[in-house]
Amino acid sequence: MGSPKYLDPSKSPRAFYGAELRRLREQANLTQDRLGELVFCSGAYLGQIEAAVRQPQLDMSVRLDGILKTGGLLARLCELVNQTKHAVYFAGVVDLEQRADSISEFAPMIVPGLLQIEQYARELTHAVVPWVPDDVVGERVRARLERAAIVKDAEGPRLWFVLHEAVLQCVVGEAAVMRDQLWHIIDLIRARRIVVQVMPRSAGAEGHISESLMLMTFDDAPPLAYVEGVHTGLLLDDPTLVASYRQSYDLARAVALSPMASLELISTVAEGYSECA
Repeated sequence: MGSPKYLDPSKSPRAFYGAELRRLREQANLTQDRLGELVFCSGAYLGQIEAAVRQPQLDMSVRLDGILKTGGLLARLCELVNQTKHAVYFAGVVDLEQRADSISEFAPMIVPGLLQIEQYARELTHAVVPWVPDDVVGERVRARLERAAIVKDAEGPRLWFVLHEAVLQCVVGEAAVMRDQLWHIIDLIRARRIVVQVMPRSAGAEGHISESLMLMTFDDAPPLAYVEGVHTGLLLDDPTLVASYRQSYDLARAVALSPMASLELISTVAEGYSECA
């Protein structure tokens, strides 16, 4: 392994957690590899936590506390780090998006969160969890829009989306909402902030991925995959699984329409919603 990457502990709660983990590990005279063996993970994974590249998890923090005899310090810090406006299963992904060099997404039915406009996000949240109070819905929508700021950041990650044609035809809210949502995507394409391909229904099962998929690459860490359902998500770092999802995504891109043909299709569908609005 290369020399450790030291961060300012005051930079973020996660950086503080990483600095404390490194201090406690070195105080115990343990290498990353040896501590990893004791808590059943790789030394490289612990190194990424210490460098604030990876989000600490509570179960891992509890095991670390036991080995390092911290009196529960890391578990308490983990709870602080993981305080978020987002769903618990998604909390680690948000910060990773900010650090990613590239993000590639496949959407089988719904516009990806990074591309959603406020009204689309609001209507979707109401539809998925209709019993949630309006103030909670508003908080979730604001959190989603805050995430989407990276789409307009010239120094942000490279963004590539493959949308199944069903995404364009699944009406969320009224026709006016869909019109505005699709024109938002069109504007981002024309501004060269994103690349979008549409997988047509005629592709059938070829290249289809059943769940929402996000692939992230980093300058200083291995690639990750994130798969999500309606109320759950799973962040994957196993190299074999990540490679398998990358192959599935590449096949989806291969059977999708070209970026130019996709833009024409999205524009046609948007115009249709305009006529209905």
